[in-house]
Amino acid sequence: MRFLCVSDIHGHARAFEAVLEEAQSHGFDQLIACGDLVFPGPEPLAVWKLLVKHRALCVQGVSDRALAQIDPGKLSATSEHERERIERFRQIQTELGELIITRLGKLPSRAELPIESGHTMLVVHGSPADPTEPFTIDMTDDEAIALLGDVPGDIIICGGSHVPFERHVADTHIVNVGSVGEAPGGGYASAALVSTSPTGISVRPLSVQL
Repeated sequence: MRFLCVSDIHGHARAFEAVLEEAQSHGFDQLIACGDLVFPGPEPLAVWKLLVKHRALCVQGVSDRALAQIDPGKLSATSEHERERIERFRQIQTELGELIITRLGKLPSRAELPIESGHTMLVVHGSPADPTEPFTIDMTDDEAIALLGDVPGDIIICGGSHVPFERHVADTHIVNVGSVGEAPGGGYASAALVSTSPTGISVRPLSVQL
């Protein structure tokens, strides 16, 4: 089984399409999206339609939950930047409509997938212990272990930090797939192809120039 794993699309449909095109040249069986799907980029509805088209398994990110739970009319801005973010938040809620916003609110915070080797793949936005707090590339082992939580996962697929990396800690393989829409420095989108088999797991990072 080969999984295309993406995260932090943030409403950037063109970057998402570029990742899908690159991944299709390698082939994949299942699309996995680790949250922060549609805010604040220019094409939230197009991103949602691509996720539906490819039957993506999605977990909820911080901005996905916020769109479903927060009334922007009750927010106040203390700067022009905050005013613009609140207005964009309102626009995206309107563009997506009540049905999609409701579906964003019902996305699970994690997904557990049994794989052929007998291991478990755990999909989260940030980390198993706290979906809002991501693993980061510069964490110590102790800091990473504290975020593993109690949910079993031999391989953890995650995003949140926007920086792709792999590491092994406490017998757990952590794969942060980076960001499709808000990669640091811009100009590229990151993702990963994760292949599973009865003998194990392999990860192929993708970095797609935009």
